[in-house]
Amino acid sequence: MTLPATVAGRLLAAGLDPEDTERVIRAALAEDGPDVTSAAIVAPGARAAAAVVAREPGVLAGLPVALAVLDAAGAGAVLGSGPLSADGDRIEAGAEVLRVRAPLRELLGAERTLLNFLTHLSGIATATRAWADALSGTGCAVRDTRKTTPGLRQLEKYAVRCGGGLNHRMGLGDAVLIKDNHVAAAGGIAAAIAAVREAAAGLPLEVECDNLTQVREALDAGARFLLLDNMGLADLRAAVAMARRYPSVRLEASGGLRLAEAGPVAETGVDFVAVGALTHSSPALDLGLDVLAC
Repeated sequence: MTLPATVAGRLLAAGLDPEDTERVIRAALAEDGPDVTSAAIVAPGARAAAAVVAREPGVLAGLPVALAVLDAAGAGAVLGSGPLSADGDRIEAGAEVLRVRAPLRELLGAERTLLNFLTHLSGIATATRAWADALSGTGCAVRDTRKTTPGLRQLEKYAVRCGGGLNHRMGLGDAVLIKDNHVAAAGGIAAAIAAVREAAAGLPLEVECDNLTQVREALDAGARFLLLDNMGLADLRAAVAMARRYPSVRLEASGGLRLAEAGPVAETGVDFVAVGALTHSSPALDLGLDVLAC
């Protein structure tokens, strides 16, 4: 890792792995290649102040990543002294969220990469906050999925946390999730649960259920975390009623959920809603970088 300790420290404080973040950043910068335009126009050694400004309201995520982009691009930035926003903050249109002073050539070369990360992650945080707000006071929380952009999982899941959501497993080895294809391969839910308990007894176990018959089978087999996939409100309520007979059962609704459905789904009594769209379909938040003075 070649990021300085201060930059790596900001990433660690945000719960981000510096080495993984640097790898993603350097790949993004390499994809853009050399900035021939700035090299032709900007005098060597010129420095400038610049600000990242919100063009629309939303929730901010990715500031430590943006600063790491500048450092990796050779634009080791000095932070401005004005008030700055923090990841997780709600921001209004026109808000200045970051001010830096840096070498201008390198700053302009890094501009698009910086904004690509910041707008994407802020878009995820903004969408997640809308779900968190809709679920506020219900006892139900929104969680993400593994439907993430390849290579960007830790950053996208970080953005979910910035928006007030919870992370599901980071990868296939963190927890067990028995899905329909596993059930088919094992010959049934009970058989799949037994196989997992023999091979990976220490891991959290969740079972995907498509109908109430599977819910009953999973509960009878000892599963205490169920993913209720594509069930209507009546079936969700019935699953909740069935689960009340067992201690410590947690239920998660999943399957193409829409924000307008957040309240009614939470009212069925489920503990979580799983929303893959947080990471695979959230629109970017419009942010721009403005050079202030050279």
